[in-house]
Amino acid sequence: MFAYYANLALRSFRRNKVLTALAVLAIALGIGACMTTLTVFRVLSGDPIPHKSDRLLYVQLDAPNMAEYRPGEEPEEQLTRFDAESLLREARGARQAMMSGGYVPVQPADAARAATFVDGRYTSADFFAMFDVPFAHGQGWAAADDEARARVAVISHELNQTLFGGENSVGRSLRAGETEFRIAGVLAPWRPVPKFYDLTTGRFGAVESLFVPFATAMDDTVKLDTSGNTNCWASSSGDSRAPNAPCAWVQYWVELASPDEAADYRAYLIDYSARQRAAGRFERPDNVRARTVTEWLAFKEVVPSDVRLQVWLAFAFLAVCLVNTVGLLLAKCLRRAPEIGVRRALGAPRRAIFAQFLVEAGAIGLAGGLAGLLLALLGLWAVRQQPAAYAKLAHLDPTMLATTFAFAIAASLIAGVLPAWRAMRIAPAIQLKSQ
Repeated sequence: MFAYYANLALRSFRRNKVLTALAVLAIALGIGACMTTLTVFRVLSGDPIPHKSDRLLYVQLDAPNMAEYRPGEEPEEQLTRFDAESLLREARGARQAMMSGGYVPVQPADAARAATFVDGRYTSADFFAMFDVPFAHGQGWAAADDEARARVAVISHELNQTLFGGENSVGRSLRAGETEFRIAGVLAPWRPVPKFYDLTTGRFGAVESLFVPFATAMDDTVKLDTSGNTNCWASSSGDSRAPNAPCAWVQYWVELASPDEAADYRAYLIDYSARQRAAGRFERPDNVRARTVTEWLAFKEVVPSDVRLQVWLAFAFLAVCLVNTVGLLLAKCLRRAPEIGVRRALGAPRRAIFAQFLVEAGAIGLAGGLAGLLLALLGLWAVRQQPAAYAKLAHLDPTMLATTFAFAIAASLIAGVLPAWRAMRIAPAIQLKSQ
C-alpha cells in the first residue's frame, strides 16, 4: 500500500505544483534555519571528553588575601603557584596537572632561519594522559623530567609540519626563547572543542604548538614568557610568577579513578585550606570548588548567549513555517475533496485516506529536508565567514545530517496530521451530490 500511496502523492504533486513547491519551501526554510543554529550550538556545547568528564575536576581555592569575605562568594578561578605545586606534590588524585600558557619564539636549533612565535603550554607530565592527547610520534615526558627541570618538549602536528616538514622529529632539537629543547613527542592532530583545560587563553582556539615542563619554563635560566589572566592582591615589586608571589595565575586539574571519589577529594581540599589557614597563609573561611568538566563549562557560560537566543528564534521560525505548511496542505486537501469523496464511495476506509495524506506530507518533508540541507550548508558557510573564534568550527557532521532529514520528515508529518484528519472526515455523499 505504501507504494500505491507514494504514487498518488507524486500525481498530486504534479497536479498542484505551486502549493507543493510552497509547502516544500516552507519546510526547507524552517529546517535550514534550525539546522544551522543547532549545528553551531552542538559544536559549542558538546562534552569535549565525554568518557571521563565526570572524573576530571577543575580545582579552585580561595586566595590567601585579606579581602572581606561574603558567604557564597566564588573563590579565585586560578591558583597561586605555591598552592598548585603543593597539591601536585601531595598527588591525591590518580593524575594531576598544573599549567599555564605562554607565547614563545621557536626555531630548529640547527637552522639559520627567523623564529616562529607560537602559543606554548607549561604543564606537568600527567597532562597528556589526563586529557587523552594523541601522539603521532614519541610520547610525553616523565614525572622525573618535571623534577629535574629537563629541557624536553612536545610539539604539535602543525609545528612539526612547519619546522620539520612533517618528519618524525623525536630526538631532534629546537630552540624556544634562548633555550634548546629535545623533542620527546609530536602530537597527532588534536583540537578539543571547547578548549576546556584552559579557558583563559581562548575558549575555542587551537591547541598550543609547544608543550614544556612547567618547572623548566619557570627556571631562572629559561624564563619563558607567560600569557593569560593574572590576579594579584598585594603590591609586590618582585616577579608575579615567583613561588610565593601573592598572585593567582595557574590552572590545576585532577583526574580521579572514579566519580565517587569526588566528595573525598573536596574534603581533602577543605583540609588543605584549613592547614594553610593554620599556617597563616589563608585568613578567610574554607572556600573551595572542584567542578567536573561539564560543570566548569556551564559555570563559565562557554556557549555565547547570542547562540542560545538564535536557537530559540530558529525554532520559533520553524513553528511559523509549520503553521504555513498546515495551511498549504489543507488547501490541497480541500481542492481534492471530490476525488476523496469518490474514493470513499468506492469503499476506501477513512484510515486509508488518512495514511495517504500522511505519506504525501512525508514526501514533502523529504523534499523539504533536501532543500533545507542546502540552506543549512549555506548558512554554516556564512557562519564560517564571521570573525567569531568559534566560526571555523561550524561544520555539518553525519549526526546532524541525519538529524536534518529526521527533523524535516517529523515536521511535515506533524503539519500533515490536521489536513489528513480533515481529508478522512470528508462526507462522500455531499461530494457525489455536488458532482
